[in-house]
Amino acid sequence: MAERVREVPSGEVPPVDPDAVDRAYRLHRARRRARLERRRATKRASLRFWVVLVVLLAASVFLAVTIWREVERLFGL
Repeated sequence: MAERVREVPSGEVPPVDPDAVDRAYRLHRARRRARLERRRATKRASLRFWVVLVVLLAASVFLAVTIWREVERLFGL
């Protein structure tokens, strides 16, 4: 069960973690960096996909033309 928040008597300063702000700052910077890295990775993956697709298409066309020439040469078409 959750603890109740202890009320601080007036005049007494509640305990403050001096590193809390720095930790929060580092956490948000790490999240932002991770988000940007995911976005970059997605863009790179998309670019790799299209490059591989174009290379495979070019190889297929080259292979088809080569086979067609060989068939023409073999059968005298």
